[in-house]
Amino acid sequence: MLNHEAGKTLKQKVPLGMIATKRWLQEQGLSLHYIDNSIRRGALVVAVPGVYYRDEARPTWQGVVASLQRMATFAVNVGGLTALELNGVSHYVNQSGKRTIGLYCPEKLPGWVDKIGVEATYEWHGTKRLWPESLMHDQRVLRPYEWSKGLPEITCSCVEKAYLEVLNEVPKHVSFEHADALLQGLHNLSPRKLDTLLKGCLNVKVKRLFFWLAERNQQPWYKYLKSEDYDLGAGKRVVAVNGRLESKWQITVPKEM
Repeated sequence: MLNHEAGKTLKQKVPLGMIATKRWLQEQGLSLHYIDNSIRRGALVVAVPGVYYRDEARPTWQGVVASLQRMATFAVNVGGLTALELNGVSHYVNQSGKRTIGLYCPEKLPGWVDKIGVEATYEWHGTKRLWPESLMHDQRVLRPYEWSKGLPEITCSCVEKAYLEVLNEVPKHVSFEHADALLQGLHNLSPRKLDTLLKGCLNVKVKRLFFWLAERNQQPWYKYLKSEDYDLGAGKRVVAVNGRLESKWQITVPKEM
C-alpha cells in the first residue's frame, strides 16, 4: 500500500474520537512500518501500548465502545441499566460520580478497555448463561445509539432486552425494589419483543422474576404473554435469601414485597 493510500486508510479507519489496536490496523491493510512511522510523526497517539487514536482527539467512553464493537470478533452490546438510560428510561439511574457502562458479551473484554482513561468505567456482563448467540445479533431486539454525527453508532439493547438484563443482576447488584420501580414506568413494552426474548432467554431465574414482577404491576402488555409458552424450568429457585416462597412462580421474594 502506497503512503498516500495508507494515509487515506488511516483517516477512514480511525475517525477522530475513535481508537484502534495495532492488530486491527494491520488487518485493515496497514503495515507495521507505516503504523510505527505514524506514531513517530504524531499522526497516531498511543492511548495504551498497542492501542491508538488520532491527532490528539482523545476518545470518549462512547468512542471506546463504538471502536470495541467494530473490532471485536463477537457481539458486544451496551445493556442493562446503561441501555435503559440510553433509551431514555433514566429516572431511576444513578447519576452520581463516574458513570459505569454495562457491556454485555460472551467473552471477557480486552484488558486495554479500562486503561484508556475516559470519564467512565466499564463493567463486563457475561452472556453465555443469559442469551444465545443469535439474540446478541438480532436487530429486532437491538437499537442503534447515535453519539456523534458521521461516526459508527453504538449498538445497545432495546428496552425489553435491557430490562431482562437488569433482572439478571437481582439481588446481587440491583435490588428487588429498584427492579419493581423500573417496571412501574415501562407501560409501552412490546409483547412481540418480549416473546422473542423470553423464548430465547437461557436464564430461568430471570424469566420467573420477570413474570412475578409483570403480574404484580399489571402493565397493559402483560395480558398478551402466556407463561406456559416459555420454559420456566422445574423446582424452586432461591432469589431472595430468607425471603418468602412465591408459590405460583416458585421463587423466593422479599417478605415485605
